[in-house]
Amino acid sequence: MSLISTPSRRRATTAVLAAALLVPLAACGKSGGDGKKDAAGSSAAPSASAAPAANLTVLAASSLTDVFNSAKDVYEKTHPGTKITLSYAGSQELAAQVKQGAPADVLVTADTKTMDGVKAGTGDATIIAKNRLVIVAGKDNPYKIGALKDLADTKIKVVLAAPEVPVGKYSKQILDAQKIEVKPVSQEPNVRAVLSKVELGEADAGLVYKTDSIKSGDKVSSVDIPDEQNVVATYPAATLKASKNAEAAAAFVAWLSTPEAQNLFQNAGFQKP
Repeated sequence: MSLISTPSRRRATTAVLAAALLVPLAACGKSGGDGKKDAAGSSAAPSASAAPAANLTVLAASSLTDVFNSAKDVYEKTHPGTKITLSYAGSQELAAQVKQGAPADVLVTADTKTMDGVKAGTGDATIIAKNRLVIVAGKDNPYKIGALKDLADTKIKVVLAAPEVPVGKYSKQILDAQKIEVKPVSQEPNVRAVLSKVELGEADAGLVYKTDSIKSGDKVSSVDIPDEQNVVATYPAATLKASKNAEAAAAFVAWLSTPEAQNLFQNAGFQKP
């Protein structure tokens, strides 16, 4: 056998070596395991599972207190290094804080109107849950309240949320639609204050979210409002543009729509968004 290489044999060998070198080069052009760049070099959107460690401050509507306390525990456990500080108040109070430049990363309100009022300072909002209203009466319902019309009885001390509060707006909308005139003995700054008045016997009845009545257990009697007389409360969540943890805040908002978070909401009595 001749050991002298021919031109054709040299060309074949060169082609094989070139092909072998191209394989790893092509692989380098694809996205790596960090998910930050695609083949064209553009940035990929952050996901909740890849959230960077951060200390987040979340401003949330009072009616989210219990479910967000649970969500905080789950999120911190599944996202080591992230710590969440929750601040609860009526949505109108939270909006005022945002306008005043309060340091925070995420805002969650109990209605879209309040969120729209601060949209200059937020990212795009995402609806994460829905709710409905119910009548709550004193334990064992001594006045035998069974429908909205019963709240017009002047012998019954009714407490409502203030009209600038989302649950107060919803309450007014429901009562006005049924042409029911109610003269509340007080107007409270948030839904938890309404519930507390009834729990403590300082009022005979009030209108609150269904989720709040569930949490109250047997401290109050709950009377459902028919769907055709009720309203649907929506909960939008958005990042704040002034946040110093923009990526981590966006990841948390994204997580609120995941099956893991949605299970928490629905177990607490919230409806799917």
